[in-house]
Order: sequence, then structure tokens, then C-alpha cells
Amino acid sequence: MLSRVLGFVSADMAIDLGTANTLVYVPGRGIVLDEPSVVAVTQQRDGDRKVIAVGYEAKTMLGRTPSKIETIQPLRDGVIADFSAAEEMIKHFIRRVLKRRLFTSPRIMICVPASATPVERRAVHEAGLSAGARRVYLIEEPVAAAIGAGLPITEARGSMIVDIGGGTTDIAVLSMGSVLYSRSVRSAGNAFDEAIVNYVRFKYNLLIGATSAEAIKKESGCAIAKANGERMPIHIKGRDLHRGFPADITLTADDIPQALNLPIQQIVGGIRQALADVPPELTADICEAGIYLTGGGALLDRLDARFSQETGVKFKIAEDPLRCVVRGTGKALEQLDTMSDFLVKP
Repeated sequence: MLSRVLGFVSADMAIDLGTANTLVYVPGRGIVLDEPSVVAVTQQRDGDRKVIAVGYEAKTMLGRTPSKIETIQPLRDGVIADFSAAEEMIKHFIRRVLKRRLFTSPRIMICVPASATPVERRAVHEAGLSAGARRVYLIEEPVAAAIGAGLPITEARGSMIVDIGGGTTDIAVLSMGSVLYSRSVRSAGNAFDEAIVNYVRFKYNLLIGATSAEAIKKESGCAIAKANGERMPIHIKGRDLHRGFPADITLTADDIPQALNLPIQQIVGGIRQALADVPPELTADICEAGIYLTGGGALLDRLDARFSQETGVKFKIAEDPLRCVVRGTGKALEQLDTMSDFLVKP
């Protein structure tokens, strides 16, 4: 009540702590932050690391820093790989969102991959507490995505979600307020970038960086080559591996679908396994309603058509798939009393 009288906004926040990007949702304000999960540090004389940049500013330094500056991506495959860097990143984002307008430490809800081990969950939980939260809740990413996509997860029918993030693709089947099946496939947006780098390297003997591969994926990525081949040619620059000099080449309309074939097939394998493992009644519900795609990977052109072609089930891209997880995490935070069954123990 006091916070309303004084005009303060809720201190609580939901965090989608992703391998590629971190998004923050604050009740009453919506999504207030969307930044790359990158930290730039410099080594001090006493051996400690000093953070000099976080988010977009740090990402622009990738591959361009002198030896005394290191750019770190604290999360790998959706879980914390560098605890201290992750803690500093969360602290930085909390301070940026709150801007010292509140007296109390926030309650935070963070999403974790479906396949996260107890040790990995505990690391996320402890990072949130170390960053200044008074209480930390955890929710699985596909569950948060299903809530954010508005699926009828409390009804007596099966709903299936496939959340393609940066490090993992999380697959879940939900019904009557419970998670009946969940698993993670460690093939997602970063695997798409890596596949493009390797394809260009082995077919054209050209070395490009992950940042260039990501730009190619976003601008010209496609899961199925168009039959008429009308896609615009893609001009890319890199280093010729034979001569060691800068060079540029032109990719054809078929190159990107071929490059992405392996990581896409790995996700298809996870989807097929999920459909085979759930009871037939749920499979019937899923086939009738379709499977929902969320996450940044869902934005890859014609990916839904490729999945439908491979599985025989229709796929639907959720509205604003990139922000489904953080929206669902925020909704679960706002409705803690009714959503408590969906939370996971650290």
C-alpha cells in the first residue's frame, strides 16, 4: 500500500536468462530490458576481474578486444558456465531496471532449461540471490513459453510447445496444470550460427565469425529452399583459408538450408521422440491443436513448414515468439498463488 501512495513501481521482476539474450519483465511496466548476455572484463593486478561493459556495449567488443580485455558469454546451453560473470551481469541489469527507486530487494523469477540438472538450477538460484534478490523462484523455459503463448495448459487436453532459444531447444507437453513431458535438445540458435560458419568454411574455404553468421541467419536464413530459387544472393566477406587474405563470396539460395540441415534435424528428432513418448490421447490433442513454436529460432523463415513436413503435424508460430518466455515468466510471477505448481526446486 505504501508503495502505491508514494508512486513506486513493483520491485519484483521476471528474468529470461538466455544464452544469447537476457530479457527482464517488471509487473506493471512490461518488458523493460532486452540485452545480449555478454560481459566484458579486464584483469586486475590482484587477480580480480573488473566489469567494464555489459549487454550491447560488450557484444560490440566480441572478437575486437586487446589481450587485456576479455568478452565473456556467462551462459552456455542455457545454463551458467561462468558464475561470477553471470552474477555481475544480473546485478548490472537489476540496477539498470530499478534505478534506485525502491527500498526493498526484489523477488525474482528466472527461467531455466527443462534439462537443467539440480546443480545447474542451484547455480542460477544462487546467482540471483548473490545479485541482490531477497527471494528467487525458478520456472522451466517451455512452461514459461506456454504461459506466454496463452496455451490452455490448465484444461484437460494436451498442449505442446517447442521453444528454440540460443543454447537449447526446450520441448514440453502440458495438461491440467501439470508438465507431463519435458526435455531439452542442445541444438538451437547458436548451433544454427555454428553450422553456417562450418558450411562456409568447408565448402568455400572462407572463414567468417559467429557475428557474421548470425547476421546471415537473421537476414537470409531459411529452413527450406524455395523451388523457384528467387531468394536474393547473399554476399559475405571473410578470410580466405588458402591465401590468408580477405575475400568475399556469394551464397546461393540453396546454401543456407543446406547449412542448417543438421541442427534442424536434431530438433526434429527431439520433437519426434516427444510425440512417441506421450500417451496416445495427448498425441491426438496435439495433432488437432498443432504444436506451438516460440523463441528467437522460431523466426527462421519457413521453419514451421519444415517441421510440418518432417513430422506430419501442423506447427504454429506464437505471437511475438522472441518474448513469449519472459512474458510467461512475468505472468507466473504475478500469479504466484495459482502458478506455484509450475515452479521447480533449485
